[in-house]
Amino acid sequence: MSVSMLKAPCNAADQLQALAQCRAHVAPRRLPRRRISGVSFSAPPRTPVVAVLDRVAAADGEQSRLAVAGSGSLADRLRMGSLTEDGLSYKERFIVRCYEVGINKTATVETIANLLQEVGCNHAQSVGFSTDGFATTHTMRKLHLIWVTARMHIEIYKYPAWSDVIEIETWCQGEGRIGTRRDWILKDYATGQVIGRATSKWVMMNQDTRRLQKVSDDVRDEFLIYCPRELRLAFPDENNSSLQKIAKLEDPSQYSRLGLVPRRADLDMNQHVNNVTYIGWVLEELLGHPVPHYLICMGSKSMPQEIIDTHELQTITLDYRRECQHDDIVDSLTSSESTEDAKTIPELRGTNGSATATKGQQDCCQFLHLLRLSGEGLEINRGRTEWRKKTAR
Repeated sequence: MSVSMLKAPCNAADQLQALAQCRAHVAPRRLPRRRISGVSFSAPPRTPVVAVLDRVAAADGEQSRLAVAGSGSLADRLRMGSLTEDGLSYKERFIVRCYEVGINKTATVETIANLLQEVGCNHAQSVGFSTDGFATTHTMRKLHLIWVTARMHIEIYKYPAWSDVIEIETWCQGEGRIGTRRDWILKDYATGQVIGRATSKWVMMNQDTRRLQKVSDDVRDEFLIYCPRELRLAFPDENNSSLQKIAKLEDPSQYSRLGLVPRRADLDMNQHVNNVTYIGWVLEELLGHPVPHYLICMGSKSMPQEIIDTHELQTITLDYRRECQHDDIVDSLTSSESTEDAKTIPELRGTNGSATATKGQQDCCQFLHLLRLSGEGLEINRGRTEWRKKTAR
């Protein structure tokens, strides 16, 4: 019996009682037997409780598609996410787990970055793209093409705490002839407050040759139908820091961590080091984590302890310049960046909702970062981080 055909009192308790009374007056009948691949079984009856849950789910417009039995995979029906009404973006809610927070009980920047990646992959899966290579289209799979991150920019205005529920909205769009762009907006689900924004650029790589390749018209046509018709940016201001170029950090650096070795767990489905791992390398020991046993530790910390104790990460921008493999050894270098040398960025207000502080304030500081292949000096990643003074919570 479908949910739409169910006629019972609106109150859930009355509905359960009415259904129970109906069952008491109906003679038992034999269950139909179905056969699949030579195995027969009895179809279980739908209990009144399941019927009520289906009715409740159907009443929620955003989750109504999950009420249809058998629609999508089990993960699709259980995760708290769906396409928006126009089908051009995707929203998902997450509960901050205890293992995703640091010593101050708030989510780490790695947690935020992992959730951005997760909701992006779930968005791609919801529109029918493959999950075996991070949102590869049918043409990309046929030609052995994959997406790789070229740039990631994250701004965090307020870190969610343990057990907080955050909602992340994401969408993608074309980025010239060389790749795509994906943006995110993070909100505190309880208050609706914007607590963070992020944007990224992705380029196409041949999985066999590991060479970059232009986005063909066939691939573009496959994903553009799921993108906003007009340009939509998480950072709409023309002078926002996500566009700021990052100068190369030259030796000697003020702080360093030498001899970082990827673990097997650091590799993603595309067989190279996951982009979130680079964040951990750039911020090595930044959040007070102990040095993992797999590191060949030489040199000092990547960040000064006095900054770690008194400030929190506000913005991180990473430019990915070279692929890192499982047998590479990496050096992480850090130096402070003078606010007079950096481009002045006005305080972002209005529709952007950014809490970025004006440069030059005494409670804000920034650093340049460089990841390179140890011994060879080849640049893997360059980055910039901005830090704000910690406030009492």
